[in-house]
Amino acid sequence: MNDSSWGAPPHNGYWGPTDLGPAQGAAPAGPAYDAQDAPHTRPMPIVPDVPDHGGDQDDDRGAARLGGSPFRDDTPQAHPSREVPQNPEPMPHASQPAPKPQKKSAGRDLSAAIGVGVGLGAVIVASLFIVKAVFVGVIAVAVVVGLWELTKRLEERKGIRAPLVPLALGGAAMVVAGYVRGAEGAWVAMALTALGVLVWRMTEPPQDYLKDVTAGMFAAFYVPFLATFVAMMLTADDGPRRVLTFLLLTVVSDTGAYAVGWRFGKHKLAPRISPGKTREGLLGAVAFAMVVGALCMEFLIEGGAWWQGLLLGLAVAASATLGDLGESMIKRDLGIKDMGTLLPGHGGIMDRLDSLLPTAPVVWLLLVLFVGSG
Repeated sequence: MNDSSWGAPPHNGYWGPTDLGPAQGAAPAGPAYDAQDAPHTRPMPIVPDVPDHGGDQDDDRGAARLGGSPFRDDTPQAHPSREVPQNPEPMPHASQPAPKPQKKSAGRDLSAAIGVGVGLGAVIVASLFIVKAVFVGVIAVAVVVGLWELTKRLEERKGIRAPLVPLALGGAAMVVAGYVRGAEGAWVAMALTALGVLVWRMTEPPQDYLKDVTAGMFAAFYVPFLATFVAMMLTADDGPRRVLTFLLLTVVSDTGAYAVGWRFGKHKLAPRISPGKTREGLLGAVAFAMVVGALCMEFLIEGGAWWQGLLLGLAVAASATLGDLGESMIKRDLGIKDMGTLLPGHGGIMDRLDSLLPTAPVVWLLLVLFVGSG
């Protein structure tokens, strides 16, 4: 049988001629069928992947398909669809038991996530309250690793080569400048980092230059510049407590959204961006953050009031959620689930910074408005 016989479906049960003449039991009656007009090659029978029981295809040709040649020389038999089978097989869907309801899963390794979170928290708190400069170093390291993850994913998934060297050097310098010289130092370091990206990319061919430097500018603003506001919080007299308030509110907002959304979430918040987030989870984030915000402003921040904490918690819940959705947009565009695998149960550094980065300038600004720059 050659390949030229494929593609034409049989007509009205026509099973094709054989060397002995028309196929037994299937040739159409009357003068409409002429053996001389039949093709010289035998048409390939159309074989469905899974035959539907009880249909016209459940005839004796099924046996031919299962074993031997499809062109049978034996005597044709009556159409089996007109006969009652002795032991009829049940329909496939009827023999399968109903699926058991599945338990709701958290979607990640909670033990690993909790262990890593506690370890990171211990390092952060220890460096925060012992030596401020050590905590600035922790911020700089997190910024450099986050830039590496982001530029690596951009290159792997989109072919965008944002220059990592000037971004890493400029990002670390940006954090230190914000701690030493405040907002003015941060802006100067940001401008110099952008210039470094433009010049560094000139050492390579001009193709995709605009795309690469644009991604570099975005990375410089998104990671180190926003992280600089954490270092600027630290410069106040009660800087460690301000940073602790910022961290607590962001973590509590994420935890409240996760816990309430996992248990009670039914209505999607932004299904096109992050299908797992729900409106109930957002309400949980707001409630948790407002309560903790009131406690922090009352007992941690000197000169703060509980009602200011309510506003601060509401703002943090909004900014943390938007930051999470923003990174979800980036990851969805890149076609990835996590930015990295450095932190078991969490993903990469950028997967933990997604809520912190946009929340840092919000907390810094509101604390300055409520209690001053310190």
